[in-house]
Amino acid sequence: MNAQTVQSSDKAGLYKGMKAVAKTFKGRWNAPLAGYLFIAPWLLGFLILQLWPIIQSFYLSFTEYSLLEPARWIGLKNFQDIAHDRLFFNSLKVTFLYVIASVPLKLLVALAVALLLNRNIRGISFYRTIIYLPSLIGGSLAVAVLWRNIFGLNGFINQLVIWVGIDPKNWIGTPSTALGTLVLLTAWQFGSSMIIFLAGLKQIPSELYEAASVDGASPLRKFIRITLPMLSPVILFNLIMGIINAFQMFTSAFVVTNGGPVNSTEMFALFLYNKAFGSLQMGYASALAWILLVIIGIATALNFIASKYWVFYETETEGRK
Repeated sequence: MNAQTVQSSDKAGLYKGMKAVAKTFKGRWNAPLAGYLFIAPWLLGFLILQLWPIIQSFYLSFTEYSLLEPARWIGLKNFQDIAHDRLFFNSLKVTFLYVIASVPLKLLVALAVALLLNRNIRGISFYRTIIYLPSLIGGSLAVAVLWRNIFGLNGFINQLVIWVGIDPKNWIGTPSTALGTLVLLTAWQFGSSMIIFLAGLKQIPSELYEAASVDGASPLRKFIRITLPMLSPVILFNLIMGIINAFQMFTSAFVVTNGGPVNSTEMFALFLYNKAFGSLQMGYASALAWILLVIIGIATALNFIASKYWVFYETETEGRK
């Protein structure tokens, strides 16, 4: 074999080696690039439509801004004014009352319906679909308007109480009952929580119920000793999501009662909206938004802290073994 042949062979081997290295690097770089390209629409939407407005609102919370004039730095004045705003504390009280009343009621209704639908009966899929349908449109403006008509002076509820023999009442126009109508509307929108509860019920091993039946446990004892502990992580999830959504409730209060009567249903989000777009106090409204964020964060943290006393995780039992 002459020198020219050896040299050609070395060049061919070197070329193949370089090609393999280039292919390796190309594969390593192309995979992340493809991933970034796929998430680019969401990432751009998050940065432009969510993160940037959050940063802007934080800055505007320390300014006086009316949309018509440039923002003017005023430091903590917005927060000082909020601390002396009677309507702010009223919206806080109304919102906390709404959260305390609506979240547990919605969870109880959702769990009860999920237990009813967790049965092997004929046509159960149809029943689940029909029961879930109201939640698909429950947060829409149309349903809020319908709810306002149902509880109006000439609505279905008054027609029903007249038929029973009770005097009709202006449910939405009375401060003592207006908030209750919004709580009932929220409880009616139980579909999402019900679906999550139903998925959790499906994950509970049937062997636990069979063993309890052999021991002579009653249905109530099975529910307390098996269903609730095994379902506690799902209850925690629905509880936290329900609290977050309740603190941000706006559509129902705006359409059904518009904060009335006498500010008895002026939720925090509605109060914020009125300050921002009613009074054009964008800086003040931005400060309110950050206060709401802190309140929701504290409520979520407290739930997580308290969860270690009542939430049961199957992995904890496996770890003890």
